[in-house]
Amino acid sequence: MSVENGTGTSTGTGTNDGPQHPARPQNPDGAQGAHAVKTAAPEGDPAVGRERSAERDAIIAALVPVAEGIAATFGSLCEAVVHDYRRPERSVVAIAGAVTHRSVGGAMSEIGLGMLARGDAAADELNYLTRTQDGKLVKSSTMLLRDSGGAVFGALCVNLDITAVQQAGALLGELAGVAAPAADVPTTTFGDDMESVLASVVDAYQLRRNRPWSELDRPARLELFRDLDERGVFALRGAVPQVAARLGISRASAYTYLAKSRDRAAPRPGPDTPPGAPA
Repeated sequence: MSVENGTGTSTGTGTNDGPQHPARPQNPDGAQGAHAVKTAAPEGDPAVGRERSAERDAIIAALVPVAEGIAATFGSLCEAVVHDYRRPERSVVAIAGAVTHRSVGGAMSEIGLGMLARGDAAADELNYLTRTQDGKLVKSSTMLLRDSGGAVFGALCVNLDITAVQQAGALLGELAGVAAPAADVPTTTFGDDMESVLASVVDAYQLRRNRPWSELDRPARLELFRDLDERGVFALRGAVPQVAARLGISRASAYTYLAKSRDRAAPRPGPDTPPGAPA
């Protein structure tokens, strides 16, 4: 079991050690754009904000032994991860198991980015299938953490490696003559650095279009930035420069495309749409 200690570094405790509480995380500044983190400390009365922040810290600390217990119950093929969305670039604050080979201080995946983008409107995602970059078939559940005000501030994720189960099922199906075609399962990038996750999201978009950035026309380029924005990419600090570097364009161009994509995405009042009304 790995958790973050009071110095901000990770400590491997082993699955048989007693739970250790993660340090109180800091809310990163500098998140960019319309999808900036929606789970920051409550605004208004500072005392209420401190109380709500302490409540969130307590919930996360209480989940550390829960994650350890889940991983111990299901064995080496299971991983339980506690995420703190107040620190999206390094959201992993406790982890038990090694299915995705991440460590404390690691980054969230594309799935987490989507949750971050939806903010308090996000919902739990249970029993979905994904595939790691090294080929493991993983069944996962993402259960959101909410404070007493209903605000989303983190998640408890359980990842179960079912590769061997799927292979055994396929073998039994062949022997019985009822083999089913393999399902198309999306690949998810799990890593300790956010740069690799962002690169994967950008590359996946270009692969779906079968065209690199240089061959995309202006509408397609704007659509790419709009898609990344809706996935929560630009809620992360430093995301625009990283996306620009991945696409091989200047930071100025990236900021321009992002601004234009948001301008086109925003509904404009028309004859039947009064200002402020949903389109």
